[in-house]
Amino acid sequence: MDPCPFIRLIIESLAIKLTLATKPAGSTIHPSTAPCFCKLRFKNFPSQTALIPLCSAPSLLESAPESTTSFAGFHLDQAAIRRLSGKPVFLSVSVYSGRMGRTCGVSSGKLLGRVTVPVDLAGLESRTGVFQNGWMKLGSETDKPASRLHITVRSEPDPRYVFQFGGEPECSPVVFQIQGNIRQPVFSCKFSADRNYRSRSLPSNFNNTKKWMRTFSSDKEKHGRERKGWMIVVHDLSGSSIAAASMITPFVPSPGYDRVSRSNPGAWLILRPHGVSVNSWKPWGRMEAWRERGPVDGLGYKFELVTKAGVASGIPIAEGTMSIKKGGQFCIDNTIKDSAVSSLSPVRGFVMGSTVEGEGKVSKPMVQVGVKHVTCMADAALFVALSAAIDLSMDACRLFSHKLRKEFWHEEQDHSFL
Repeated sequence: MDPCPFIRLIIESLAIKLTLATKPAGSTIHPSTAPCFCKLRFKNFPSQTALIPLCSAPSLLESAPESTTSFAGFHLDQAAIRRLSGKPVFLSVSVYSGRMGRTCGVSSGKLLGRVTVPVDLAGLESRTGVFQNGWMKLGSETDKPASRLHITVRSEPDPRYVFQFGGEPECSPVVFQIQGNIRQPVFSCKFSADRNYRSRSLPSNFNNTKKWMRTFSSDKEKHGRERKGWMIVVHDLSGSSIAAASMITPFVPSPGYDRVSRSNPGAWLILRPHGVSVNSWKPWGRMEAWRERGPVDGLGYKFELVTKAGVASGIPIAEGTMSIKKGGQFCIDNTIKDSAVSSLSPVRGFVMGSTVEGEGKVSKPMVQVGVKHVTCMADAALFVALSAAIDLSMDACRLFSHKLRKEFWHEEQDHSFL
């Protein structure tokens, strides 16, 4: 498999030194804790926001600050690299004092100044680049004292394998590898919805782990008021099963409600073959999903790596929420600083990303996998199975008053409940 070139534009070592005129007034606010933030804009990418710590130490401006913050930056795919290479491109950084967000529809920050950093992407698909590393003056008036921003802007090659489902996961599609304009089939998927599924291909001791495995026949789970037994198996071109996603905990509505709640989420196991039997699997990861309540409905999820100690000691590496209506991006990337589990994750850098369409929309997930996390086709298939699981969770978390498409129906099930 040949990867696609990607470049990650990294913004880090952010810090600010304020002039006396712009330092927060009053003895109750310490300068090192007063909020400052910046908005970063790069060509046609969505703007990003990052906090900036104040540098109050009386060190020389030429020296690096002791307290800094980092920002994930921008990910450039092959099309963006081709479009922007050889052209004058600038990263714009607008710095504000005050708190991020809006109050009564008005931005609550006060603009302190802007800086721009020229970025030349030519030839950076295979090497690193540094565009700025040091202090920059905020403002254009050279004869007046001004606040200064410390910023490092650099780039790293970040090649990725790119795959796309040829159809919706529940329709058992072919999965293509994408490289430029070339689409090559590399996997096929088989989806099934077996209501009598009892984890028959999993080790027997899994059923004894009450924390992770709930019974499929509790009193509160009425006929037709549960979604369970879904499984999607990923095959290579020879027809061998090399990965799977299996719904190990059913998706059921909370008592008195019509939705899957966070207190009682459904769950998937992401599986890899184990032993010589075609029906023997070993867990690689476990993902929970639920429907968040709030002003805007969201699909909540949490993904953990399964350790040698078993599923009861999983390591969380991804957690978040995406819009039920608009969909979003499922991502494993510990460079995302607002991730609730990034500091605990054993993974480094970008691992994978997968698109998820909103509820009721046709979804053909696009999957990106970092090259350093793939040593063989079976490794890539695990990420394909994981992307299928998060996509199918959008359907599994649909309100139980709504019907699902026929691919999810069980032969013995009363369809009026789906």
